[in-house]
Order: sequence, then C-alpha cells, then structure tokens
Amino acid sequence: MRKEYDFSDSKKNPYTHLLKKQVTIRLGTEVITYFKELSRKMGIPYQNLINLYLKDCADAKKKPQLHWAR
Repeated sequence: MRKEYDFSDSKKNPYTHLLKKQVTIRLGTEVITYFKELSRKMGIPYQNLINLYLKDCADAKKKPQLHWAR
C-alpha cells in the first residue's frame, strides 16, 4: 500500500445518482413492528421492505386517502 495517492486525474462516480440516500424519518411503533414481522417472514431486512413498498407507491403514483375526524 502506498503512503500517498494521487487523485488529481480521478473522475466522479457517474452512478452516484442511483444510490440510496440516508434520511431520518419518524415512524409509529406499530408501523415498525408490522414491517419487522413481515420482513422476518419474507427474509429481507425491514428497511429494504419499507423502501420497496414506498417505491411501489411512488411508481404507481399512489396518494394517501386521509379522513380527518371533525
């Protein structure tokens, strides 16, 4: 391994726009419990499962149906 490296000719990764971005989001405990149980049954991490579900919603352009109590 070298002591120093020369990065002056390096190029920016063209695929960085395809990567995931870390965000902080507050979810209800019942939501987290639901996705954790579902993830155990499906064999994938619950964060990936939530991401897949939200991506499906975004791709289908689903909008939440909110009914506020009066």
